[in-house]
Amino acid sequence: MSCSDDLLSVAVQAARMAGELLQERESLGTELEVESKSTPTDLVSAADLAAERAIRELLESERPDDGFVGEEGGSREGSSGLNWVVDPLDGTINYLFGIPQWCVSVAVRDGEGTVAGAVYDANRGELFTATRDGAPSLLSSDGEETQLNAASARTGTRGAQHEHGAQPAQGAGAVEELGSALVATGFAYDARVRAAQARVLERVLPRVRDVRRLGSAALDLAWTAAGRYDAYFERTVKEWDIAAGVLICERAGLEVLELPVHEDLPWGILVARPGLAEVLMELVAGP
Repeated sequence: MSCSDDLLSVAVQAARMAGELLQERESLGTELEVESKSTPTDLVSAADLAAERAIRELLESERPDDGFVGEEGGSREGSSGLNWVVDPLDGTINYLFGIPQWCVSVAVRDGEGTVAGAVYDANRGELFTATRDGAPSLLSSDGEETQLNAASARTGTRGAQHEHGAQPAQGAGAVEELGSALVATGFAYDARVRAAQARVLERVLPRVRDVRRLGSAALDLAWTAAGRYDAYFERTVKEWDIAAGVLICERAGLEVLELPVHEDLPWGILVARPGLAEVLMELVAGP
């Protein structure tokens, strides 16, 4: 087993453990301890904190020399050159409202980037994983493992259909392909940024098949890698939101582009197949 496989094994263990902890807390009833972070709509619950604490304790036991960066403020310096980047509950508002669209994201990085990552969807029992030097995969709740190849996933029946079931012409370009694309996105917590994002969506909606906003960046990335979305873009994402998901997308053959900063539009990312990524970028890059 390679070093990256060893690290992935720890990431999977941490993600599954936190997911089970979150499900157990959820089954006991609504979380009562909730606080605001950056804005009144940016919430953190006792569940977030408990999941991060559990992951950190596991990593301290399994990888005591590694560093740690968690969304909820837990961090420590390491001596190994490796740092774990963790979102213990991506989709907190969904979790608090009983919407089954949240996950745990665990990634480990070295000086060159992300080495291994896992995104665990506890509600569906789906585990998305990748290593820097290996194929990305989806392990279903029944134990079936599928290698992810988003570049070819779109060539299937669903992706090839246009409106009314018509098939695209031979050699149809990325602009035509954009018209049949299902695109995922997310919104910031800051009201001024949301207003600017709404103006961007005004340009996007007439040009694509439809847009989805489900509330978990890590799952949006994993689902794009699995071909459930054709593209995904979002601003104000943080390293713990995207570290594992971006690696999974890259290993699945998708292109990851950076969204440039503009007034009221912070930095972000866009993920799609080459060609489609560039066409969508033209729509969403600016204010």
